[in-house]
Amino acid sequence: MSNIRKAFENRKAFIAFITCGDPDLETTAAAVRAAAANGADLIELGIPFSDPTAEGPVIQGANLRALKGGITTDKIFAFVREIRREVKIPMVFMTYTNVVFSYGAKRFISACRDAEIDGLILPELPFEEKEEFLPLCHKYGVELVSLVAPTSANRIAMIAKEAEGFVYVVSSLGVTGMRDEIKTDLVSIVKVIRENTDVPCAIGFGISTPKQAKKMAGISDGVIVGSAIIKLLEQYGRNAPEYIGKYVKSMKDAMNVMSALQ
Repeated sequence: MSNIRKAFENRKAFIAFITCGDPDLETTAAAVRAAAANGADLIELGIPFSDPTAEGPVIQGANLRALKGGITTDKIFAFVREIRREVKIPMVFMTYTNVVFSYGAKRFISACRDAEIDGLILPELPFEEKEEFLPLCHKYGVELVSLVAPTSANRIAMIAKEAEGFVYVVSSLGVTGMRDEIKTDLVSIVKVIRENTDVPCAIGFGISTPKQAKKMAGISDGVIVGSAIIKLLEQYGRNAPEYIGKYVKSMKDAMNVMSALQ
């Protein structure tokens, strides 16, 4: 069983997204430790990019703050190697294909293995073009996570059949960000995924409250939260990790109720 699959074993997984270097890597490290200590089952680390097309204004702002602060991919790899001495739960990178190409795909993915990064999410990579990265991911033991969106329609089964790690279910059209209500028929999407794979699926985009987390955990195998965590970093800066820990605990507690019922 892969490390990513272990995050979903016998429980609903809470996945916390944190942008590396916002406002600095010391704060990122403290935020990762706080999330892990308070129930996060998997950490999604964002590698900043100057044009993050899938992101809403909150995470775009985090990208820009980190880049202005001098963050680089090399610094992020060094940071992950260091934090791995303490944090043992699965971690994946979320970034853009330009970041991987500019670094060199082989160099980037082999560095993921060396830093004990378990998976890679490239949100703008079309399913049909994943072969550019998949052989290298398999060579170095890094799982390439597939995304399914409300617009995927008749492609959902095809994507699910070849999924690895977990299936990232995009809850809503548009970019990342907190939403008052999620109206997509996620039950139907998850049903098709489960008919075609035993790889777990987690829902992301727009989830910010314990009530939403509980509802999404009832539909899927896990919940991904990014913008609400980044909002705390934006609001509290270097003091944010304490608040992130409390927030993660509130979300995980709500999800544990659903885990107990199923």
